[in-house]
Amino acid sequence: MVSRVAIFGQAFYPETEKYLIQLLKVLSTQRIDVVIEKEYFKLLEKQNSVVGFDGIHTFESLDEKVDLFFTIGGDGTILSAVKFVKHLNIPIIGINTGRLGFLATVHKDEIKKSIEDILEGHYKVSERSLLEVKLDSKTSTLGDFSYALNDVAISRKETTSMITIETWLDDEFLNSYWSDGIIISTPTGSTGYSLSCGGPIVTPQTKSFILTPIAPHNLNARPLVIPDHLNIKLKISGRDKQYLISLDSRLSSLDKDTTVHIKKADFNVKLVWLHNDSFITTLRKKLLWGQDKRN
Repeated sequence: MVSRVAIFGQAFYPETEKYLIQLLKVLSTQRIDVVIEKEYFKLLEKQNSVVGFDGIHTFESLDEKVDLFFTIGGDGTILSAVKFVKHLNIPIIGINTGRLGFLATVHKDEIKKSIEDILEGHYKVSERSLLEVKLDSKTSTLGDFSYALNDVAISRKETTSMITIETWLDDEFLNSYWSDGIIISTPTGSTGYSLSCGGPIVTPQTKSFILTPIAPHNLNARPLVIPDHLNIKLKISGRDKQYLISLDSRLSSLDKDTTVHIKKADFNVKLVWLHNDSFITTLRKKLLWGQDKRN
């Protein structure tokens, strides 16, 4: 039984306001308590988007009293939402008001029916693994949430010169990648940055991570799929004093003598799918597989 839901968005767009209102109307009809992320609520207040909906509260952090977490936007909004859910096991439902959505699966033109189905429990949950990042550094930090649902990417900063990334798997030396950077991806992130750099598509249930070099100088440096129980260690060197690290959409600068440790997080994130949806169905639709007229 759903009694309280949370709502989160990163920005307000006039063309998406009607979808939020549809969601709020369904929740109001079902007499479900609604909490909206504080900064997103401020944006909605300025546009009078929540006028007429009484009893809405705001949140800065969540607890176990929240049954479902709705995001308004695209896949990037879901990636940002993970920092609120963390280890709480709250299922995330993405209402896709963006374009290409592998994670936000509720179509904006089917909100009312989809939300009603979800509130009645007619959905399935896909559990997704995350990456946890730790640093050996006295000066560099990653903030208060050092996890990534999609990927961790190392890249050069303020230079056109390539960087060297020495890589170990469980303390066994793998390779020195001379490249613009490297992407460590989960199966969830395999359809993101890694894919655009030539990495493979991996189904969400696969217990693996993907190492994808970014524009490597040596053409024999290919993407590599590894078991997700391995610990990854990276040491970066180059002409610049710093390099960039991104955890999904969060970007930080690290000193070049910083060692990066990456491993599988000890908790998963739950994504909600409607019963008539699946990763394979979404993949086929988004990549237009089977629509080549020559077939």
